[in-house]
Amino acid sequence: MATNFVTRTSPQLLEALEANMVEFWKGYGLPTGRRLDERAELVSVMTGIPEPLFNAVFRARLAPEAVAMAVEEICLDAAEWNVPLFWWLTPSTTPPDLGDTLLKRGFVHAGTVPGMAVDLARLDNHATLPRDLTIKVVEDNATLDVWAEIAAVGTGFAPAAAAMVKTVEQDIGLQPANGLRRYVGYLGGVPVAASGLVLHAGVAGIFAVATLPHARGQGIGGAMTRIPLLDALAEGYAVGTLQASEMGYPVYQRLGFETVCGIGLYLLPR
Repeated sequence: MATNFVTRTSPQLLEALEANMVEFWKGYGLPTGRRLDERAELVSVMTGIPEPLFNAVFRARLAPEAVAMAVEEICLDAAEWNVPLFWWLTPSTTPPDLGDTLLKRGFVHAGTVPGMAVDLARLDNHATLPRDLTIKVVEDNATLDVWAEIAAVGTGFAPAAAAMVKTVEQDIGLQPANGLRRYVGYLGGVPVAASGLVLHAGVAGIFAVATLPHARGQGIGGAMTRIPLLDALAEGYAVGTLQASEMGYPVYQRLGFETVCGIGLYLLPR
C-alpha cells in the first residue's frame, strides 16, 4: 500500500478495519449457549472457551460516567463464565484513558496488536504456491472440523480448548451470519493450514491464519493470506485488513501490508 493511500483514506480505513474485526468476532457469540452483547456503546462476546480470544470486549465507546459500571459488569461476567477475557482498545475507543481504568481493576496490558492494511492491487497474483500446497474453501462439515482443529492447534490452544472450538465452529455452521469464508491448506494432500476471510464494511478481513508447527517455514502462512485476498480482489474489493500476531507480522509485511493503527490488548486472567 502506497503511503498516500494510507494518508488519504486513514479515518475511513480505521473505521472499516474495526467494523470488520467486530463482525468476525460477533459470530462466536451467536450459537446456543454462547452470548453476544451488542450495543452502540459496547460489543462483547462470551463463549466459555478457556481462551481469552473467545471471551472479549471488541468495541467500547463509553461516556466517562459509564466506565466504572461497564468495567465492573464485564469483570462479573468473566467470573460467572469462569474464563479469561481480553479487552481490545481500538482507535475509536472512548474514553481515551480506559486502559488506566482496566489496569486498576486487575487487567494486565498484554501488548499492542498492529492493525494492518494492504492495497489488494499490489498483491502478486502470479506468485507460485509452496510446492505441493493446494488451498480449498471449506464446503462440508467434515472439512469444517479439520479447519477448526488446525486453527486451534496452530494457534497454540490446549486440547480441551481446541475441542470446544470445534464444537462452536460446527454450531456456527458452514454459512455463518458474519459471512466468514474458511480456507484449508493441504501439503501433499494432508491438511496443515487454515485461514478465514470476512467481506464486511467495504474491506476484506483476514482472520485465523494458522499453520501446524511441523509445516512452518515454507511460505504456507503467506499463501493462506494471499489466496483469500485475491479472491476478494476478484469480487471487487480493493483493501485487505487484519490484526497481526507477532509470528504473522513479518509474513504480512512481505505481502505488502502496512501498519495503520495499534490496538491495545488488556487481559483479565481467570
